[in-house]
Amino acid sequence: MTLQGKHALVTGGGTGIGLAIARALAEQGAEVTITGRRREVLEEVATDRIHAMAMDVSDEAQVVEGTQAMVEARGPIRICVANAGVAEGRALHKTDMDFWRQVMGINLDGAFLTIRESLKSMVTTDWGRVIAISSIAGVRGLRGAGAYSASKHGVIGLIRSLSEDFMGKPFTFNAICPGYVDTPIVSRNTDSIARRAGVSEDEALKMMVSANRHNRLILPEEVAATALYLCAPGSESVNGQDLRIAGGQV
Repeated sequence: MTLQGKHALVTGGGTGIGLAIARALAEQGAEVTITGRRREVLEEVATDRIHAMAMDVSDEAQVVEGTQAMVEARGPIRICVANAGVAEGRALHKTDMDFWRQVMGINLDGAFLTIRESLKSMVTTDWGRVIAISSIAGVRGLRGAGAYSASKHGVIGLIRSLSEDFMGKPFTFNAICPGYVDTPIVSRNTDSIARRAGVSEDEALKMMVSANRHNRLILPEEVAATALYLCAPGSESVNGQDLRIAGGQV
């Protein structure tokens, strides 16, 4: 497989899953624009094929202007990976509107804006791939994380609808739904879960590990391999799907 010359956008591309996907795409020849809110983090991982751009996906103006700028610099977006997200649990009766809006603004609104703006240039070409990083919580729900689960369910609904809109055209739309992945988000959640559940950090980590059916954290590179598959020859008929990377049955 070669993605030589194809322009890819990966939001939240400075760390974790996003960075693993950006590196995998660049290794296959793509020119990759990575975005995030912290420019210094992006610039630390930038290379000759991975280009940093500060952008907050929950800010419509930033997404519109940023996407226009990256298209002008590197051509139409052929691969859109809507990865940027926030993962924080909170019991529903403790969820105020500010928290709800924050989660929806980043996870769902951010995916919508990223995909909408990417499609404006993608549809002028003869090939494109849209990949949204949802979560296993978008398939079965996650206890104590109503806002997060709802936002990730919404991402899958958006992907399914778009696949219908473009059915029969040379563009596919799919969601990847990982379980717990070995990223900085898991490290932050370890402390949060320990405090909320009144357990040690080791016990909190074991809770997350045991939620993956194969009883280990998933590597970011495993998720990246799935993204590469969706960009590879032979994946043309995979469309409107939620691919579950969770170590076993859900």
